[in-house]
Amino acid sequence: MTSKLPQILGVVLAGGLARRMGGGDKPMREIAGRTILDHVIERLSPQCDELVLNANGDLARFASFGLPVLADTVADYPGPLAGVLAALDWAAENRPQTLWVVSVAGDCPFLPGDLVERFHRAQQDESAELAVASSGGRSHPVIGLWSVALRHELRNALVEENLRKIDRWTARYRLATVAWPLEPVDPFFNANTVEDLSEAERLAKLAAG
Repeated sequence: MTSKLPQILGVVLAGGLARRMGGGDKPMREIAGRTILDHVIERLSPQCDELVLNANGDLARFASFGLPVLADTVADYPGPLAGVLAALDWAAENRPQTLWVVSVAGDCPFLPGDLVERFHRAQQDESAELAVASSGGRSHPVIGLWSVALRHELRNALVEENLRKIDRWTARYRLATVAWPLEPVDPFFNANTVEDLSEAERLAKLAAG
């Protein structure tokens, strides 16, 4: 982290059910000889002051990564917004000097090295309350910058309004959309299927080159 950036907490959303891969934890599947989660942590960690994981079930399965693991604080697995909320609440309680959280998906092994810097710059330039990533004209709302100050509004939307779609919530606020190129590799490629894992192996070679 450079001194010009505020303190940033990074949260890796690793709680997906991986139904299209036959169940289990997508981030624990391997590409290029390492778990997808290893790749995600390696790319995001240098950009943040601290990292946490969001997951549910037996949290001990992530113990080897040496990071705090936060379970959802909203019942019935309402999706990625619950993971974002868990990180916002954790930051407010444990890192009161941290005003912003960056979230990423746990199955995106090619995250850009300038993710946090560009989010921060866009937030400042556009006086935005939130920011999301895009590539190839497609928004990736799980990859976002979130204000800790909005955590109570997010909890209300999840619990009282039963809101689940990220873009429905972000539409309520001043939102900066930050675009990245698709070449040489889409930085937000995510592995949802067994076929995607094969493609990720090919892309890993391109990214390394």
